[in-house]
Amino acid sequence: MSEKSSNHHSWGAAAATGVGSMPGGDAREAAKTVTGSLEALPYLPELPARGPGADMIGRTAGMLVELYAHVEPSGWRISDRPGRDTRRARSWLGEDLDALEEYTQGHRGALKVSAVGPWTLAAALELRGGEAALSDPGACRDLTASLAEGLRTHLAEVRRRVPGAEVVLQLDEPSLTAVLAGSVRSASGYRTHPAVDRAVVEGALRDLMTAARAPVVVHSCAPSVPFRLLRRAGVAGVSFDFSLLTESEEEAIGEAVEGGTALFIGAVPGVDGPLSDPAGSVRGVRTLWRRLGLSPGTLAESVVITPSCGLAGASPAYARTALAHCVRAARSLADNPE
Repeated sequence: MSEKSSNHHSWGAAAATGVGSMPGGDAREAAKTVTGSLEALPYLPELPARGPGADMIGRTAGMLVELYAHVEPSGWRISDRPGRDTRRARSWLGEDLDALEEYTQGHRGALKVSAVGPWTLAAALELRGGEAALSDPGACRDLTASLAEGLRTHLAEVRRRVPGAEVVLQLDEPSLTAVLAGSVRSASGYRTHPAVDRAVVEGALRDLMTAARAPVVVHSCAPSVPFRLLRRAGVAGVSFDFSLLTESEEEAIGEAVEGGTALFIGAVPGVDGPLSDPAGSVRGVRTLWRRLGLSPGTLAESVVITPSCGLAGASPAYARTALAHCVRAARSLADNPE
């Protein structure tokens, strides 16, 4: 078994982080919680409770270059010029960056920021006629190029504000599996958009990685995450909900680990509820490692522990507890990998 020890990622061993969203609408409170709880891998929180433009699609639409979007009753639609919705999205992002900058004074090391990936964006953004951008290969290419440019600018801004940061980019791709399977519904709901060719999907992800000049982690809390495709595209990590993992995906996970891909394992519930002891939360991860015949020593450096998905639906008290629980669970993997 070729155990690659090149997977010394910028966040170090036994790290924990969040997925992205936090409850409430107070940027400073969210930044304080995230930076206070997560020393190894803090992140820029998203606060969708503030309304359209703070949701993940609107927030990323606000980052696009020479492409704009506004809210229609059916969702976000591409428009000719920036309007109120674009301004609101950009203003909230600015507020979030101000808060993050304030609470990361002197921070050195990994810092995660996230945006919606090109395929989930193409499935969610409507063209002027109301059909998803996904229906038009040219629109998908334009969207990917605009997103690449927007992310380059966004990451440069994060690096300027937090000079000690080693930025990690998370691309949220919950629709990726549906795009590959051809199961994204059309606007009428009566048909589905044809599956996008895997090479095209992979190419767009690769273009974004080139633009980001940062390790990229792709996140999806949908079932059947395409681990092999993501690995081929060259991602640094894959972030997923551990409870949705099926036996058929285990082999691909073993290959990913051996190839040096980090696993961001969503092992702690994202909504309020009783939590077991931290070691109990990651018992399934240890079991998986044993089943795959992976060396226990690689566990702490291959795995980052996260909540199962964003924490927007949790209470503020639970969100804080869940992040602290992730940190302790990650620590228990390092201390007792067997």
